[in-house]
Amino acid sequence: VQLQASGGGMVQAGGSMRLSCLVSGRASSWYVLGWFRQAPGQEREFVAAISRSAEITNYTESVKGRFSISRDNAKNMMYLQMTNLKPEDSAVYFCAARGLRTIATPFTEYGWWGQGTQVTVSS
Repeated sequence: VQLQASGGGMVQAGGSMRLSCLVSGRASSWYVLGWFRQAPGQEREFVAAISRSAEITNYTESVKGRFSISRDNAKNMMYLQMTNLKPEDSAVYFCAARGLRTIATPFTEYGWWGQGTQVTVSS
C-alpha cells in the first residue's frame, strides 16, 4: 500500500487547514489510518487515528476540539481538518496505515507511511 499526503502550507495562528491522504495499492478500508507530526529536533508524535469503518477516532490531547479526522473509503481518502491552528502545531505531518483492527498511538505500530507535508503556523 502507498500513501500520499497533501494540503500543507502556511497559515496564520487561528486559521484552518485541511490535510488529505490518498491510499493506493489496496482498499483503504483494510487499514486503520492515522496522522502523525514531527517538528525539527523532536520525535514523531501521534495526532489522530481512525478505525477502518470510521466508527472510532482518537486524538492526542493537544488537538482535541480543534482537529477532526475523517475518511472516505469509497475514495480511498483520509482527511485531517485543522482549526484554530497554533504555532506549536507547526510540523511535518505524515499519514500512516496500520494493518490490524485496533487503533494505536505509537508510530512504531504503523507499517506504511506517506512522504509528509509541511504545516507552518505563524504567530
